[in-house]
Amino acid sequence: MISLEKIELLAPAGDLEKLKMAIVYGADAVYLGGEAFGLRAGSKNFTKEEMAEGVEFAHERGKKVYVTVNIIPHNKDFEGLEDYLKDLEKIGVDAVIVSDPGVLYMVKQVIPNMEVHLSTQANTTNYMSANFWYNQGIKRIVVARELSIEEIKEIKENIPDDMEIEAFVHGAMCISYSGRCLISNYMTGRNANKGECAHPCRWQYYLVEEKRPGEYYPIYEDERGTFFFNSKDLCLIEYIPQLIESGIKSFKIEGRMKTSYYVASIVRAYRMAIDEYYKDPRNWKFNPMWLDEIKKASHRDFTTGFIFKKPTAEDHHYGSSSYIRTYDFIGLVKEYDEENQIAIVEQRNRMFTGEQIEVMGPYTETKNAVIEKMWTMDGEEINVAPHPKQIIKMKLNVKVKENYMLRKEIKDDK
Repeated sequence: MISLEKIELLAPAGDLEKLKMAIVYGADAVYLGGEAFGLRAGSKNFTKEEMAEGVEFAHERGKKVYVTVNIIPHNKDFEGLEDYLKDLEKIGVDAVIVSDPGVLYMVKQVIPNMEVHLSTQANTTNYMSANFWYNQGIKRIVVARELSIEEIKEIKENIPDDMEIEAFVHGAMCISYSGRCLISNYMTGRNANKGECAHPCRWQYYLVEEKRPGEYYPIYEDERGTFFFNSKDLCLIEYIPQLIESGIKSFKIEGRMKTSYYVASIVRAYRMAIDEYYKDPRNWKFNPMWLDEIKKASHRDFTTGFIFKKPTAEDHHYGSSSYIRTYDFIGLVKEYDEENQIAIVEQRNRMFTGEQIEVMGPYTETKNAVIEKMWTMDGEEINVAPHPKQIIKMKLNVKVKENYMLRKEIKDDK
């Protein structure tokens, strides 16, 4: 069945710049964490002031902001939560994302009118659980990554019409069931269920025989060893019609700890693919350019996860846990003087006069360009911009706009 109600594209926002880039590049909503009670302690996260600015930025553009309150708490972790929830309501966030019944209970007591979404950490894998949570006041469930598309359809068919399904369509996959992992806590003392995961699933391991302690035998897939907990990244951009028609309401992109360039690149590609579907749903065709654009951001090899079949050895990456990076993000356009064709650019990586680069902007195709000239803000002509976040003037041979991103291919000099 073709759905004409537009689905939501939901993007991660690890800080204020990422929030703004996600929205500028096409996200309908963002999810973020405050300085406590979320599951991304390694992300910069938002102060109350930054969150208020982000909500204002989003709402001015008709977009939404959801805040994670999805830790799995112990008794002491509730300290300060009541005041925090009241602050979220005052700031005007559109929903909170919870995983724990105790946190949900407090939300309903303290801010009863707040929309509540159920985190993937709650491991919702069936419609009986979904209906239970609906009766507790949950508006939307983020279904477990371990579900197939047929199981998602079955859940949608057996829940109230006004209950929404959100599902991950892109990003890192966890070796543990929907992220409920104890390996990090056991090995490093860093609790993944309180936002401190050390990602030990990405480490290299050796074999030890119980009667030969201290003797470590390498497990070779190739000369670099093997990484047998190391999943490929989820990527479902080739299957937009099937996902929309399954009844999913919100397509979620993982990556609050990723860069602004990553967020913008992935959001932009999915935005193009989704918009193309709604132009002509029956004749939608996958455009390989969308996947090419995704691959120009740092990534691992891709998998479809559990959506169409149970993962096999092909869905894990045994040779390396490293990211594939073929392009450098080199600059963010802050202003553009169209009359003189001069851009004000914030440097993000070294760039040189005469370099061939690519220009990426929201809702537009990628352009090839050449850096013709560069100047400091004092007017001194320069051939290289070496300083992080240096503000420079730049003349390009193509037109750009505010928030366009400049990137260049990483050359193999060997």
